[in-house]
Amino acid sequence: MRIHPILPLWIMIPFTIGIFLLCFFPKKEIRKTLPIAGILLFLFLLNLRIQFQKDGLDTISNNLDVLFVIDTTISMKAEDGRKTTRFQDVIEDTNYIIEKLGGARFSLVTFDNNPHLAVPFVKDPNIISEGIENTVFLTELYARGSSLNKPLDLMKNLLKEASKKTDRVQIVFFISDGENTSDEKLKSYSELKDDIDFAFVLGYGTNAGGKMKILDYSEEREVYLTYYDSETYREKDAISVMDETSLRQIAKDMGGDYIYMSQKKAVDNALKKIQKGAQEKLDEKSEKGYEDTYYLFLLPLLTILLIEFRKGAH
Repeated sequence: MRIHPILPLWIMIPFTIGIFLLCFFPKKEIRKTLPIAGILLFLFLLNLRIQFQKDGLDTISNNLDVLFVIDTTISMKAEDGRKTTRFQDVIEDTNYIIEKLGGARFSLVTFDNNPHLAVPFVKDPNIISEGIENTVFLTELYARGSSLNKPLDLMKNLLKEASKKTDRVQIVFFISDGENTSDEKLKSYSELKDDIDFAFVLGYGTNAGGKMKILDYSEEREVYLTYYDSETYREKDAISVMDETSLRQIAKDMGGDYIYMSQKKAVDNALKKIQKGAQEKLDEKSEKGYEDTYYLFLLPLLTILLIEFRKGAH
């Protein structure tokens, strides 16, 4: 609860004194003075403009900018997800986040060989959901290995531009299995830290790993990705294994948290953290997130005035 007076409190001092003095009127005069005391009291309470904090993410979500950064390399099609593939879990989980943060602006960056701004910041949740669900994966012919460095520069530009709007809260969900098959050393994501309010790295896959299906254009069907084993001289199914070490490092660099997505509700604590922290930030800058209660005092005030008006009319 907080007060946000319409008029300065010192101007309201006469009302306070008036109410106090009316309490000492003779009993015979009390019936006459009670309506005046009531009017003064409710005017005083109206002026205080008592406000209570609203509950729920919906009160702050209109000020959130949510950036999804999603790994769309072939490894995200590995079949060691909760039900089917890792990416099917990503679709389910991002839809859950979008639903819980309804009213926010969302943007989507995907990365494979290159980073892609799939969807700029939009208010329509359907656009972002469709953008994720309709993601097109590269085939083996074009894929050149995984590198978690790919989206860094694009993220930097997007977040730098978004952070110019000081009334917005910047949130990043970095989504990957952490697998890095390129020769590149993992770069530091720490340069993004100053432009992010909340960062969460969501991890997918298992240590056992999973097989991946790719589209075989010659046969026009999906087949499992294979490789030639030089030791056994046989073709074997390729297995993708998640790398939590890289994901934890990215989370640490951005000043955020790493979450292994064993279930979609694993992000619930992250959503609560967003709610609490974003509310605190917005409290410093605006009236949003608070509900006025002046109308609770307006009705009894008008009732007293109406009664007194009718008495005067007679």
